[in-house]
Amino acid sequence: MNLKEKLAVFTGWLLGKPKVIGLCVFLFLLMLIGLLVIQRYQIIKEGRRLEMANALNVVKQNVQLTLNNGYAAALTLALTLNEKGVPENFEAVGAKLMESNPDYQVLEMLPQGVIKYLYPLKGNELAMNLDLFKKTAESRLMATQSKLSKTMYYAGPYELQQGGMGVIGRLPIYRNNKFWGFSAVVIKQEAFFNSIGVYKDKGNDFYFQFSKLDVSSGKEHFILEGDTSFFDRSYQYAMFPNTNWKLYIIPADDGKIPFLFVYPLLFALCLAALSSLLVVQVVKKTTKLQTQVYSQKSELINTETKFKTIFDQAAIGIALITPAEGRFLQVNKKLCEIMGYKESELLELGFQNITFPNQLNGTVNNINSLREGKIKEYRVQKKYVHKEGHVKWCNIVETPLWNDDGTPSSHIVIVEDVTDRKAAEKIVLDSQLRIESLINTIDGIVWEADPNTFEFTFISKKVEDILGYSAEEWLSCPTFWVDHIYPEDRDWAIDYCAVSTRNNVQHDFEYRMIAKDGSVVWLRDIVNVISEDGKPILLRGIMIDVGENKEAQDALKDSFDLVTEQNKRLLNFSYIVSHNLRSHTSNIQAITNLIGYTNSEEERTELIEVLKTVSGLLNETMLNLNKVVNIQTSIDVIKEPLSLNNYINKTIDILNDQILLKNAIINNKVPIDVIVNYNPAYLESILLNFIFNAIRYSHPDRNPVVELVSFIEDSQTVLQISDNGIGIDLEKHGEELYGLYKTFNKKPDSKGVGLFITKNQIDAMGGKVIVSSVVNQGTTFKIHFK
Repeated sequence: MNLKEKLAVFTGWLLGKPKVIGLCVFLFLLMLIGLLVIQRYQIIKEGRRLEMANALNVVKQNVQLTLNNGYAAALTLALTLNEKGVPENFEAVGAKLMESNPDYQVLEMLPQGVIKYLYPLKGNELAMNLDLFKKTAESRLMATQSKLSKTMYYAGPYELQQGGMGVIGRLPIYRNNKFWGFSAVVIKQEAFFNSIGVYKDKGNDFYFQFSKLDVSSGKEHFILEGDTSFFDRSYQYAMFPNTNWKLYIIPADDGKIPFLFVYPLLFALCLAALSSLLVVQVVKKTTKLQTQVYSQKSELINTETKFKTIFDQAAIGIALITPAEGRFLQVNKKLCEIMGYKESELLELGFQNITFPNQLNGTVNNINSLREGKIKEYRVQKKYVHKEGHVKWCNIVETPLWNDDGTPSSHIVIVEDVTDRKAAEKIVLDSQLRIESLINTIDGIVWEADPNTFEFTFISKKVEDILGYSAEEWLSCPTFWVDHIYPEDRDWAIDYCAVSTRNNVQHDFEYRMIAKDGSVVWLRDIVNVISEDGKPILLRGIMIDVGENKEAQDALKDSFDLVTEQNKRLLNFSYIVSHNLRSHTSNIQAITNLIGYTNSEEERTELIEVLKTVSGLLNETMLNLNKVVNIQTSIDVIKEPLSLNNYINKTIDILNDQILLKNAIINNKVPIDVIVNYNPAYLESILLNFIFNAIRYSHPDRNPVVELVSFIEDSQTVLQISDNGIGIDLEKHGEELYGLYKTFNKKPDSKGVGLFITKNQIDAMGGKVIVSSVVNQGTTFKIHFK
């Protein structure tokens, strides 16, 4: 008997045993059900794991956002330090930070780890003067690690010295690479856990547990209420850098999942038994038909199971809706959770019922475009209204499902809840706006620049108020700062900044810049060098307008110089008055006494003549003193542009008789284009005195030669008058050269008035005169015109 015949015999035998076939079918279905149950169990378990991972990730992001906000607040407090290491405007900055984040309990500044600055102080007095390095072993260890690593660390929750529980974040502050202390933010414990979402109701699926590690003892302490004996469950956890925290998410009941399969399993067993009975009834049908029916049935069950698993257990919301009205035909569990409705409630509504009112128009337009086939799908982010009334932000993807005739049978919509993400983005944006607003309120130009090229990467809007340039104009040119430094200050300012930056030294210097309107503005630039591994990576500073201070300093110096000079003149004048007038009045008094005592008419007449001579000398002295007073009290002497060459020639013409008498030679080498801004009368008097004295005090053995030249010295015009006369012994008479009634020769007509008046006229015009002389060789006077 061949194989074919044997198979036919076996088949015939089998078809004659319907119960055996039914039993075989039952066992087969039972095995298949077992495989499906195991597969479904794995899918549900994986879905639970993913859901826990997503929930843990959301809380982890919330924790990180809270830590970042605390870092921004601590950094803002650190920026209040001035160049002396003392916080400025600590109360004002602390008030703004507390106003922007009510979850903060207190803000602190800790020089060398000791709490010295608190905001608000009220209610937190007990924390003042607390030393981190002496409080506890754990506190000392974590503070030391943060100081060495130069990174901010968070610790807690702890019972605070002033009462209550709080999470503490401390940022180490270094100034000029030296440890200054910490800036700290204390967050209320309840506010911290509320903000990160661990108190959020998660139903009976899972719960959170939060722990901290005591770094000194190595023990783990749990913070939240609830079961802590969960290590035999399939928990997940997350850790956070620069903290001693660990966040757990734990399934509420690991034994819950198997119960989900009791009723499906019973149903499947009943179905298997019923199928076996049906197989027995139709056993007489052909084997091929039975196999096809069973195969199709198995495939259908498998497909439905997979679809239902994906639809119900998806981590995002999914819905089938009608193409026209947008009413819900089918919704999954996640969508119900997002919108806050039960499945039965959503099936009575449509998308338009839960869409935020002002966004309906865009939705209607998109649905019309989908229905008309203009687009195959659309994606949008918009707001929906939760059942409890608050707003939910969602990403939406809607795609039509088409019939064979080309009409949409329904639309499938995928909904992703991004409310927490939008809230986090808003918090970050608000924080950036607050920092920018704080920078723009500082009375100075805050900036950042590349330490190698001095190209600015940031500059505050205050630059427009101080220099007139917009921030965009400044940042658009890499060499803007270098190009707009005042030319006389440019080279030294750049060199000073470059050397200080190279040496990692914070520098503070003053220089001038050219404003947009062409004016020159004095700036004080306080620059901080930011380094990594000893290499400068960033320059950060603030430019302060010190123009008014400079003007005040210059005005004060001018006033001081004027008062000093006037005091010198006053002392000199008082000496002259007391000495010269006393001599004349004493003589007059003595002569009048003699006239009263003499009896001889001849003697009386002689004494009266002497009295006339003395009174004439007194009158001459009074005239000279009057000239000095007029010069010294002339505050606003009229000045005008004068040709120095013309006035020299005019003086030569006036002294023509003296020149001829002495056979003098006057060489005027001053160019005709030399102009001085001077008082005409003073210039004429000065030239007349110096040229006349050069002729008058000529050497008896040679004809006088007087040479006049001009040149520029220290940006001032200088007139030099040289002669070959008898000269002056400056070692002997130098200090009295310009004194009133001081003479240095034996000429009887010398009165010592000319040089004194000339010196006072030059001083009154803001200039100076310098003399050099050699006895019997000649004298040179240099007159500096301001």
